[in-house]
Amino acid sequence: MLGIKVAASMVWQILKDAGIDPTAGRTTMTWSTFLRSQADALLACDFFETCTLSGARLYVLAVIEHTSRRIRVLGATAHPTASWVTQAARNLVMDLEDAGSPARSLIRDRDGKFPALFDAVLADAGIQVVLTGVRIPRMNAIMERRLRSCRRELLDRTLIWNQRQLLHALRQYERFYNTHRPHQSIANTRPLRPLPQPATDQAAVTRLDIRRRQRLGGILNEYHHAA
Repeated sequence: MLGIKVAASMVWQILKDAGIDPTAGRTTMTWSTFLRSQADALLACDFFETCTLSGARLYVLAVIEHTSRRIRVLGATAHPTASWVTQAARNLVMDLEDAGSPARSLIRDRDGKFPALFDAVLADAGIQVVLTGVRIPRMNAIMERRLRSCRRELLDRTLIWNQRQLLHALRQYERFYNTHRPHQSIANTRPLRPLPQPATDQAAVTRLDIRRRQRLGGILNEYHHAA
């Protein structure tokens, strides 16, 4: 437009010096960028397995919110049929509506236990299902990390007798995880409770009366100030 001819190499050098990627790089979005930009409205779910003392295999379906790290245990069953998984989706939608959640996307893998109706129920609620790549668990890393924590902190230290006991233990862990356990990824706060005000009075620090509340026979421990 100005009548000045500029070599392609000069354009390349200017863009390089300015730190601007080529067009192809600017028009695509990496998976990590997508997760950060959509975190406020992003959920992730997955199944994980555990066995009872009798050898029966149970399947647990759980969901996590990316921003707050809040988890929801949708249920446990020995037979994750299409109707059971679909009902779990309906229960999740009702729970999200009651909580006023802004969720608009849900990440899940390509497990055959998820029927088409699962996605349809979420779509009716305005939640788009995003599938991970084949054998790429890192695309659902936050959920995978949460399942690892559940195994290390609970299931690997608990003898599971039956489905009822498993659900009881998972509900206790869900409450502990959401209301007491600090999370480094969200500045050591808790999903459903803010951090307490820091103690600034040095004299008061020496008079602290800390009590321990045990859950599941001491597998989980919560600490709080005595009333």
